[in-house]
Amino acid sequence: MSPDPNAPRFRVRPPANWINDPNGPFRWRGRHHLFYQHNPQAPVHANVHWGHASSPDLAHWEHHPVALTPTPGGPDEAGCWSGCVVDDDGVPTAVYTGVDRTHTGLGSICLAVAEDDDLEAWKPVPVPVVSGPPADLDVTMFRDPFVFRFEGRRWALVGAGHADGTPSVLVYDCEDLHDWRFAGVLLDGRDPVAAKALGPGATGWECPQLARTPGGEWALAVALWDGDPLGTAYVTGRLTRPPGGGPRFVPRLGGRLDLGRDFYAPCVLQDTELDRALLWGWSWEARPQQEVDGAGWAGVLTAPRVVDVHEDGSLRVAPAPELELLRSTDLLGPGPLPDAYDLTVTADSPAIVGLLRAASGAELTVRLDPAAGTVTLDRSGWPRSRSDGSAPLVVRIPEGRLTVRVLVDGSLLELFAGERAMVTERVYRRPGDTAELTVSGDGIDVECRALVAKR
Repeated sequence: MSPDPNAPRFRVRPPANWINDPNGPFRWRGRHHLFYQHNPQAPVHANVHWGHASSPDLAHWEHHPVALTPTPGGPDEAGCWSGCVVDDDGVPTAVYTGVDRTHTGLGSICLAVAEDDDLEAWKPVPVPVVSGPPADLDVTMFRDPFVFRFEGRRWALVGAGHADGTPSVLVYDCEDLHDWRFAGVLLDGRDPVAAKALGPGATGWECPQLARTPGGEWALAVALWDGDPLGTAYVTGRLTRPPGGGPRFVPRLGGRLDLGRDFYAPCVLQDTELDRALLWGWSWEARPQQEVDGAGWAGVLTAPRVVDVHEDGSLRVAPAPELELLRSTDLLGPGPLPDAYDLTVTADSPAIVGLLRAASGAELTVRLDPAAGTVTLDRSGWPRSRSDGSAPLVVRIPEGRLTVRVLVDGSLLELFAGERAMVTERVYRRPGDTAELTVSGDGIDVECRALVAKR
């Protein structure tokens, strides 16, 4: 059987069946470990376990056995959902959302302790450290713990939504990882900067993640939820801590985290060794379930991205430099493209880059207009099955010389515009489609290399 041209080869996904949210990126004994929500039995969103992959270099990944499994009769009997992994005095510990059979949107916060250095054997703690939200906050959504350090102490965020429709991020003191204490609201939708950047429409903020930048600023990323996913967003700013209270986020600026239609559930690793923050997301399927069933797999995690903040407070984002390890030594010129490649285009004047051509003559293109400060991804000839459609996406960034990088791995397309914006889309190649690089315009620099597995 010939390889599936739509199956990503270099990004993290299990060999078969379902994957969604990335969880618990963790550096341990010289390797990067990355976990994810996973149904090991079918390519559908059910029966949620934690899958597991690891890498020495963020480019080449090895699959491991399933890490976390629901416990019959336990607090996670209906799924081991999103969370993180922390080093608890030398003991790797998973902090995750457990869901039982009677939940109504409210999870509990559970722990599991690693029993080996490969992080393959885990022992669940039988009693949740938090059984539910504070009773006086009228919380209707409660999930996705994220642990971080601030002012020499350990804290945790939990995503929440309230009965009046206000989304929020709650904060807990968890210096003792087995004894959590509610410490207030980090940020909620009533803050004017947050309301503009993270709303409107979301009634809950899922997957709250904090990234500390080398310059000392913080970025808070969330997934927007109103009963269905609405996309992702961020705010940059600073953390404060009132006397006797927990951390509070003072936002400066914000906006959409990923401007594409196929990115959700951001996940951050604070890489203290290299003083940087890395970000992953989940890219879901945007094709009919019948095609997913036929392929036997669903979902993929994005490439790792380095997160920082520009001077104006907007988010700076770029692919992790380790991804260059996958580039072939040979340059690709205009002509046929492989199933996976890394393309960089720099332009001082308008340019059009073609990546895919259909038998009908339709083309998938990236249009650069440096004077207008726009990058347009037009994939309208390749319809998506999801309700937000397939119309061209226009990214607006500051005017001037423009650099766009496009990473394609099977059906996963990740576009980065001037370290100012990122776009994640799923584009499925059909029989009769031709992957071909074409470039039109003057004064354009193009570098394109195939992705190859080098050891």
